[in-house]
Amino acid sequence: MGDVVTKVFGNDAAQAAFVSAMHGGALHHAWLLTGPPGVGKATFARIAAMRMLAEARGGRSSLPPGLDVPANDPTRSLIEAGSHPDFRVLARLPKDPDKPDQDIARSISIAQVRTLQPLFATTPSMGPRRVVMIDAIDDLERGGSNALLKNLEEPPAGTIFLLVSHAPGRLLPTIRSRCRLLRFGALEPAEVAAAIRAARPDLDDGEVEALVLASEGAPGKALRYAGLDLAGIDTAIARIARDGDRDNAQRLKLAKALAGKPAQPRYEAFLDRVPAFIALAARERSGLRLKAALDAHAAARDLAGAAIGLSLDAQATVFEMAGLVATLHE
Repeated sequence: MGDVVTKVFGNDAAQAAFVSAMHGGALHHAWLLTGPPGVGKATFARIAAMRMLAEARGGRSSLPPGLDVPANDPTRSLIEAGSHPDFRVLARLPKDPDKPDQDIARSISIAQVRTLQPLFATTPSMGPRRVVMIDAIDDLERGGSNALLKNLEEPPAGTIFLLVSHAPGRLLPTIRSRCRLLRFGALEPAEVAAAIRAARPDLDDGEVEALVLASEGAPGKALRYAGLDLAGIDTAIARIARDGDRDNAQRLKLAKALAGKPAQPRYEAFLDRVPAFIALAARERSGLRLKAALDAHAAARDLAGAAIGLSLDAQATVFEMAGLVATLHE
């Protein structure tokens, strides 16, 4: 929780709607932030929480307009340190606390939701308001959803809930009905590029351009590929589609390059990129050519989905996936 991004790119209408509500005198107690993964919903939730708590502590007049909170503000310092007593985040936890980057739990447990109850039994510590963020509420166990619903139906005094959701249709209707909806959409390419450069100023223009093309309007998705030479992966895929690779030489070279533990992140990026590449090619086809591309896309999507979960051999998987790309050659 220590790394806090302090700017949201794009989705100006959503940001303006929240600021208007925040300063309108009667802020709704629960907000459902919806939209595709990676477009900035969780970043917005953290920034909005920071601003609400800063205003609750020192008043609006001491802060700049909008959602900004100065770097020297005590609220910002506490949130960046992960120690603000009136800000709580629920998210999926590592299965092994000693390996925080591996084996994340499949869901947010009911036990995590229950940890909020002692908090709600007290008044906020640094002002009249506290904020609870859940990222993402889609990950809540059914029991956790029911436990949370009780808090949404009878909200603790001064508590604002910010609920991030990538798939609101899966939520309990009773949870959706207790929340005010705030929609986030895909960003424009220039906005994605700005977000990438802000997060990774070390990247050169060529890599930023490749990441923007792969982002589908979601900077979060693009940043997962940062530093993996995505442009090189895309170039190899495009070359196989263009040439057909009848002697298998390009496929073999790519398969060897992406095999082995050190290449695992690039291998996973390749698994993501091939179905997207084939889908893009399908848009330019019709008739039998379109059907062939759609069949290749379905096969690539299924293989990519099985590759990690079933621990398929990386070299053989890359060779097979690249073969599907080669079928695009005319």
